[in-house]
Amino acid sequence: MKVLPFKIPKPGKEALVYQEDHEDRFYDKLHEHEEIQISYIAKGSGSLILGDTINEYHENDILVIGEHIPHVFKSDDNATDKSIMYTLFFTKNSFGKEFFKLTDLTGIDNFFNEAEYGMKISSNSDELIRKFSRLKNQNRIERLATFLQILDRIQQSDKVPLSSFVYHKKYTEIEGKRMNDVYEYTLNHFQENITLDTIAEVANMTKNAFCRYFKKRTNKTFLQFLIELRIEHACKLLYKERELSVSAVSELCGFQNIANFNRKFKELKHTTPTRYRINVA
Repeated sequence: MKVLPFKIPKPGKEALVYQEDHEDRFYDKLHEHEEIQISYIAKGSGSLILGDTINEYHENDILVIGEHIPHVFKSDDNATDKSIMYTLFFTKNSFGKEFFKLTDLTGIDNFFNEAEYGMKISSNSDELIRKFSRLKNQNRIERLATFLQILDRIQQSDKVPLSSFVYHKKYTEIEGKRMNDVYEYTLNHFQENITLDTIAEVANMTKNAFCRYFKKRTNKTFLQFLIELRIEHACKLLYKERELSVSAVSELCGFQNIANFNRKFKELKHTTPTRYRINVA
């Protein structure tokens, strides 16, 4: 299976693809596909790396991922239940080049523009979940009607962008494998001391070449990315593992000293770890 690009299996000549994932872990390789993806997370939680941003995903989230956006899901390591996701895949031309230009679909351009950076739907979730729950038992015509209702409701909903920068040049297979190796190593070892020499070796590049390569494709340095990943993990621990001290959380997230952890946490979350734990109680 190629890491990039990723081909969505299409039964027959279906224009709209409905897919259910029931897995111990969601597919955790960096991948992209030509289809726009609207997903309902029925069960599971973890991290979603998309564009230049590390996001958390949780049960009952509705996520939209635009076409050709490299992304990777990383399910939480302590998950005990299966992760379940229901997804609709489609392209702008799935129903013909003129379909989304119909006057009946006025305003749909806003959806496509917002999808370019990914988005999380932050209102009307209950109604969207009910519509997703019907898809499994619907025939193709009913499913298409529900899809249009979902699009319409998303347009009327509040959204939170999932990234602020997306590298629009298509990855080659070699580049895709390299970026996947970098992400996979970092996700599995971020609690350790990862040096630039180490990660450059993973990418099979010199340190200077790797730094330029990573910055061009993510709009941030690798060290920035690593710190953000550690802080996102710290947020999970502060919320879920309340018996752990802030100092212990700092160590478990790969920080060498508590002062640096507190400083970086406040830079990214605009509050202290202690205050964050109180606010999310």
